[in-house]
Amino acid sequence: MMARSSLAAIAAAVAVLGAAGAAVSRQAATAPQSTRTSAPRTPAAPPAAQAVPAADADSGVPVYAADVVARFPHDSGAFTEGLLFCGGALYESTGKEGASDIRRVTLDDGKVVARARLSPDLFGEGIACWQKNLASVTWKTGIGFRWALPALTQTGKPFRYTGEGWGMTSDATSILLSDGTPVLRRMDPARFAERGRIAVTLNGRPLKNLNELEYVGGKILANVWMSGFIARIDPASGKVEALIDLRPLIAEINNPDPDAVANGIAYDAAHDRLFVTGKYWPTLFEIKLGDEVGRAR
Repeated sequence: MMARSSLAAIAAAVAVLGAAGAAVSRQAATAPQSTRTSAPRTPAAPPAAQAVPAADADSGVPVYAADVVARFPHDSGAFTEGLLFCGGALYESTGKEGASDIRRVTLDDGKVVARARLSPDLFGEGIACWQKNLASVTWKTGIGFRWALPALTQTGKPFRYTGEGWGMTSDATSILLSDGTPVLRRMDPARFAERGRIAVTLNGRPLKNLNELEYVGGKILANVWMSGFIARIDPASGKVEALIDLRPLIAEINNPDPDAVANGIAYDAAHDRLFVTGKYWPTLFEIKLGDEVGRAR
């Protein structure tokens, strides 16, 4: 994902509204940009804060704060592309050629206890849990793998798919794949063949740059690449129902590297806990949905 488009379309579609929203925007740092490389680039602006008349205060999509419940260590050298719980264990995938792997991690101390490395010519991307395996995809090469758990040994033959691979998650019947477009693809878990699509919109506009995914309570959570926000998507309609503002967490991390964006969402269903992190972040945050801080239009 070295040459993704700018955030202009998202910035045009998303405005955090109201006095509370404006306050959050003033307190939060500009979300870092990522090009999957460390090449210098001009940062795009985050979603802008605007004041609106009181009559419009109830319009748009609600924006919620991410209240921090706890902080855990995270590998600050990990270019995080996927994050999930499967069988009670925490797994993570990382990217970049020559550094991509799938790993099982201990939550309390962040230590890697099992690891499978990808071929150095592959750029690792998202992972999804299906039965007793993980599926993993790569960025531009259209090749994916299955890994037996918990040892992370490769099982079966690699599978193929068209287009780019970004983030993944799974529901009861399908694996969901993002590819940088406003469309999420439903993939058959056995053959990894496409069998449906979800067109994602924010206030009627297509929302692209959907990255890491997680399925929580019948909804899809998606990191919106470069924005500092998580979108909560209704899989039936594709509509974004809410946004979660991670910009205060980005400000806390305070990593000047333009690649150090928020990416990585994991839901621990057994204990009803939600976790987020980012590329090169030293912290894994357990969060809960906070107060509504504004509206997005």
